[in-house]
Amino acid sequence: MKYICLKCSKYEAITTKKANCDCGGLWKLDWKPKKFDLDLIDKDIWGIFRYRNFMPLIDDSWKSISLGEGMTPIIRFNEDVLLKMDYLMPTLSFKDRGAAVLISHCKSIGVNKVLQDSSGNAGNSVAAYSAKANIECEIFVPKGTSDKKINMIRSHGAKVNIIRGVRDYCADVCRLEVKNSKAYYASHVYNPFFYEGTKTYIYEVYEQLKRIPSNIFIPLGNGTLFIGVIKGLEELLNSNIIDKMPNIIAVQSEYCAPFFKTVSTKNKNLVKVDIKPTMAEGIAIGKPMRANEILDYIYKYDVKVVISKEDRIIEARNNLAKKGIYVEHTTAATYAAYLTYCDVNGKISDTLIPMCGAGLKSDH
Repeated sequence: MKYICLKCSKYEAITTKKANCDCGGLWKLDWKPKKFDLDLIDKDIWGIFRYRNFMPLIDDSWKSISLGEGMTPIIRFNEDVLLKMDYLMPTLSFKDRGAAVLISHCKSIGVNKVLQDSSGNAGNSVAAYSAKANIECEIFVPKGTSDKKINMIRSHGAKVNIIRGVRDYCADVCRLEVKNSKAYYASHVYNPFFYEGTKTYIYEVYEQLKRIPSNIFIPLGNGTLFIGVIKGLEELLNSNIIDKMPNIIAVQSEYCAPFFKTVSTKNKNLVKVDIKPTMAEGIAIGKPMRANEILDYIYKYDVKVVISKEDRIIEARNNLAKKGIYVEHTTAATYAAYLTYCDVNGKISDTLIPMCGAGLKSDH
């Protein structure tokens, strides 16, 4: 198992502390998992590491780092919609899937300090798992990030740097500090081990339902869940568990929609867009670093990309809350996009929507 550069195809050992290739390209894992098989799941482990036979773990560091992430329930919201309750995680968001695997890898290769940029949820996850691993942690967040998310990050002992400017600029500042400090960049965008955690979303769906729903809505900013879901589905395809991809609908904010604009114009390169402040802060990414990889998946699997109307986010959030489901605004934006999609295209059944983050994290 090695890293391979998406840009120049150079190989690198997975023990490297380099955030990316010398040419500037991002790493992808050159590794093929075993064929997925329900009989190879360790049912004595209640969490994502029950799937470790299909994950690129180089030792047992996960045993001392896992916080019990994963195995979130799927509930029936109504006759047409299933919700996977991924906010029922140790740090109240789906990012714990990726952070658990990434920080376990950091522990395995002897990392002592990590830096990361985040709109809040990934930073909170990395901070929590770094604390469990006894790894020093520093998180960069853009100004305007929910105070509750910032307080949670600090509670885990991480240093928080609040950066004026949009989310993409915050990432630039963090990467410059990584370069200057030589600390490990524990990025949920750059590091492919993170996606080896988020792909367990699909493993769980199949184990729980014994099938994959016909329609899957996925929020799309940096592609953290999107890439993981595609990876998981590809592994099920390659294992002859499923015979075709479901209908995948990726959701972007109306005020930050580079993939929507790109696909709408059938462009092969990401279109530059103007960004406005949005309640859906978790997907407010104007320059996603894995844009080419994401676009390749979109075109390969005919993924539909839709926008979430800003004026429907609060309505959607309230509708969920009135049925006992209290989520943050970015999660509500995904449900809002589903409602708009049905208004335009007609009602669709057998739909799965992720409940990615808890509402208490974004009461602002």
